[in-house]
Amino acid sequence: MADEKGPAGEWDRLIDQYLIRQTVERGLSRNSLEAYARDLKDFQNFCGRHHIAVKDLDRRVITAYLEDLAARMFAAASQRRRLAAVRGFVRDLIEQGVLDHDPCRSLKLRPHERALPRTLSPKDIELLLEAIDGRTLRGLRDRAMLEVAYGCGLRVSELVGLRLDQVDLAAKVLIVFGKGGKERVVPLGAAAVRAITTYLAARRKMVQARAPADRGRKTDPVLRPTSALFITRLGRPMTRQGFFKALKGWAASDERLSWITPHTLRHCFATHLLEGGADLRAVQEMLGHSDISTTQLYTHLSRAQLRKVHRTYHPRSRSSGLKPVPGHSCPTGGGRE
Repeated sequence: MADEKGPAGEWDRLIDQYLIRQTVERGLSRNSLEAYARDLKDFQNFCGRHHIAVKDLDRRVITAYLEDLAARMFAAASQRRRLAAVRGFVRDLIEQGVLDHDPCRSLKLRPHERALPRTLSPKDIELLLEAIDGRTLRGLRDRAMLEVAYGCGLRVSELVGLRLDQVDLAAKVLIVFGKGGKERVVPLGAAAVRAITTYLAARRKMVQARAPADRGRKTDPVLRPTSALFITRLGRPMTRQGFFKALKGWAASDERLSWITPHTLRHCFATHLLEGGADLRAVQEMLGHSDISTTQLYTHLSRAQLRKVHRTYHPRSRSSGLKPVPGHSCPTGGGRE
């Protein structure tokens, strides 16, 4: 066990205090808190290997850490995330009086192109849904989960965390608690409403088929308002790993869909909305993005779709299009626009 008064103990104490303050002040979710803890633990281990105390942090240490990340083949996005975690920790150290300077000031990583997320076509989504066996309770649950994930653009943690009291089928909306416990209202499409209704009806029928001793209870635990919307065969809430496994199982029937992940459905939600003409701010609100620049990533995908449409339908974009006749001006006139 590390000496609480030694360098390692000081790192542990200051990082723990920082994470506690972040949880209280910013309302970080458990997933976000774990991500911050992992990133800062990696930075702590780097400093420990080089015998660097907290009070000795300077620009050279931060730069050396970034070089170490690059040497370990971390992607640019991962380097940026870890630098962001260190920046936040350093700001806290300054506020607490542990440091009197900011070693991260004016330190920037080189710009990099963000990889565009892969998405499915609406037809591929249909094929994926059709691959699910709707004759079983499990199949009805998986179809409802896919309809909600794709139809509402939820993160997988938001999807498996849904409770019955967060679903208003009459109003066709979901109450979703996203990162940091932020609440948002997301519309439910007709397909998602039908899938949830069918799944819950089958779930109630399953409960009614239980032994008479179990039916004597006023409310079955799996049907209480605070119970999970999506449950396993044992009545427990679905997990992220469980949904990932189910999704991979249904996608296995088509090799073209074998690469997808639960987050792919969220990408498809945003992309298909924007390609259909949806307002960017509305999509931002439904996705629960705090910064619209995150949502703007999907506009690149919609631009790619626009270019495809242009190449397909505009006569001057096709290789078989009309060729200009020498000596003749444009039919619309020759002025500048």
